[in-house]
Amino acid sequence: MKRAVLFFVALPLALAGCATPETRLRTGLVDAGLSQRIAACMAERMVDRLSLLQLRRLGSLSSLKDERMSDLSLNQFLRKVRALKDPEILTVTTSSAALCAFG
Repeated sequence: MKRAVLFFVALPLALAGCATPETRLRTGLVDAGLSQRIAACMAERMVDRLSLLQLRRLGSLSSLKDERMSDLSLNQFLRKVRALKDPEILTVTTSSAALCAFG
């Protein structure tokens, strides 16, 4: 009985550390200042189109953590994404932002 109780107490704690790439990306986009709706839309599109390595590289934009997305112009944001020198990341990010913002 004690093992069963321990299992049901420990399971949620163990699962909390298992965030999916989509969840991590969505959280990062919200932290950068995007609305929940747009961040969720973009994350859903981007995880289907980018590799895990590309998603990690996108997450490495540490300078975005210090600035709110609303304080950046679109041009400044795209310049930071472009600095990753991965045309696929730039294309997917740009198209996802456009489709989700106007969709």
